[in-house]
Amino acid sequence: MKIGSSSGPRATERTVRTTAARAASATQSAVAPRDIEDTASVLGIPEEEVTPRVRDAIVTLMAEVDRLRRSLGQITQRLNDTEQLADQDPLLPIYNRRAFVRELTRVQASVERYKTEASLVYIDLNRFKAINDEHGHEAGDYVLAEVAMRLVDSVRETDIVGRLGGDEFGLILSRTSLEAARVIIGRLPQYISQKPITWHGSILEIGLSAGVVPIQAGGNAEQALSAADTAMYEDKKGNAQAAAD
Repeated sequence: MKIGSSSGPRATERTVRTTAARAASATQSAVAPRDIEDTASVLGIPEEEVTPRVRDAIVTLMAEVDRLRRSLGQITQRLNDTEQLADQDPLLPIYNRRAFVRELTRVQASVERYKTEASLVYIDLNRFKAINDEHGHEAGDYVLAEVAMRLVDSVRETDIVGRLGGDEFGLILSRTSLEAARVIIGRLPQYISQKPITWHGSILEIGLSAGVVPIQAGGNAEQALSAADTAMYEDKKGNAQAAAD
C-alpha cells in the first residue's frame, strides 16, 4: 500500500505501522547500515508521496533500529571476548584444560562421523622443577611460555594446543595417524635443543616426555587423556633410565 492511497486518521496509522515494518525488514537485510536520510529510497516510496509526519516517524524508527544494531554488535563482541578469555589458559595464549577437553570431544565426534584419523599427545616437561628451584618461578613461567610458543609453531593451525596443568601440555592432531604423530613429537626435543631457552644469559636445560594415543570414535575425552598420560609416564621412565645409564 502506498502512502496517500487512503485517507483518514486510521488509514494514516495503518500506513505508518506498515512503513515501519518495511523499514525494519529493509534494515535487517542490509549488509551495512544505511544513511537515515536515504529511508524513502530504501523503502521504494517516491519522495513526493511521503508526508512530513510519516517521514519523521520513519526517520525516528530507523535511527532507533540503527542504535540497536550498534548495541547488538558491541554485545556480540564482548561475548566473543569473554568466551575467548574463558577458553584461554591464565598464563599462556593457548587453550586451558576445560577448553582442550571440549575440543577433544568435538574431534572424537568428527572422527566417528567422517571416519578420519586423529591423535592425542600428552607432554610433560623434564627438569622443570629444578629450573623453578634454581632460577625461581619467574624463570619457570618463561619456560612454559617458550615451550607453548614452540608447540604452536610445530603444528598446523588446525591442530589444538593446550595446557593441561602445571608443566603438562596437550596436542590434538587432526587427520594425523599415530605413526605421523610420533614423527612430529620425535622432532620436538631436537627443535628445543637447536634453539635453547635462555634466562639472563644462562641456558635452561629442559626436555620433554610425550605419550601419543589415537583419538578413537565414540571415546571418552578424559579416558583418552588418561591413556595418553600413562603413555607419557612410560616415556618419562625410559628417559630417566637413559639418563642414568
